[in-house]
Amino acid sequence: MKPSSYIVNTSRGPIIDEQALLNALKNKEIAGAAIDVFWKEPLPADHPIRKLDNAVLTGHTGYVMKENHEVNFSNAIEVITAWLNGNPINVIE
Repeated sequence: MKPSSYIVNTSRGPIIDEQALLNALKNKEIAGAAIDVFWKEPLPADHPIRKLDNAVLTGHTGYVMKENHEVNFSNAIEVITAWLNGNPINVIE
């Protein structure tokens, strides 16, 4: 790939060699990557790709339905509001 190239993967994480992509991004061999599927899901919090400024990472949604978005957004608002009020919910310890 050219140094100005971006790679986008919204299919399956393992179709891209993880270490090769990390090396290409770290060494600026490609301009960037946009990924919503990962080699291990959920992507570990300490995964090195999370620290790169030339990688955009998003959650994978296999399909979109209005009802799913309504539930997801209302749940997100509930969790954020609880946290802002000093009463976090859905805490993983």
